[in-house]
Amino acid sequence: MTTLKTKPIRLLLVDDHEVVRVGLKTVLAHQDRITVVGESSTVADAVRDAARLKPDVILMDVRLPDGSGVDACREILTTHPHIRVIFLTSYADDDSVLAAVLAGAHGYVLKEIDSAALLRAVHAVAEGHSILDPSVTERALKWLRGIGQGSAPPGTEPLSPQEERVLALVAEGHTNKEIATALSLSDKTVKNYLANVFQKLRVTRRAQAAAFFAKRKQ
Repeated sequence: MTTLKTKPIRLLLVDDHEVVRVGLKTVLAHQDRITVVGESSTVADAVRDAARLKPDVILMDVRLPDGSGVDACREILTTHPHIRVIFLTSYADDDSVLAAVLAGAHGYVLKEIDSAALLRAVHAVAEGHSILDPSVTERALKWLRGIGQGSAPPGTEPLSPQEERVLALVAEGHTNKEIATALSLSDKTVKNYLANVFQKLRVTRRAQAAAFFAKRKQ
């Protein structure tokens, strides 16, 4: 009886620190079921290499020299929905985690993860599962519970068209500077719009505002 050999997982590494990429390749080098097919260090390279190399899984940092890994994730998954994206990062703040999830990421783990756990995460995501680092799981569940409870609290004021546009970009994970550029506004004006949005929605954080937006889009 012939035993079918499992197809290796094609993995693309995206991190702007060479020492991180070298360390990851060292961890992955002895894994028969994982093949590192390429390395990228910027958003532009990640998008290009994803299209060229067609990896099964991308292991990517949230912050890159030319922009956000969240933007790269969103762009890659728009044209290559079969690719699975895991964020491997040092950032555990609410805004980064929620932006990654809303962009379609399939995993979010922190860089202090041990080698065995990282390998399990790669295999799990490649098999169709989603993985969240234990340190952010509880917060993510709170967001989901909050989203499930509905939209903004009764009595909140409606948002203006421009506030709606700002909120949509916040929900996509854009920074104030990126929003200002996209809408041809000053940074100060964006901050003022955000202050109005927070007040009207009765929230205090970008992640909370993004959660309300995500619920309304369902």
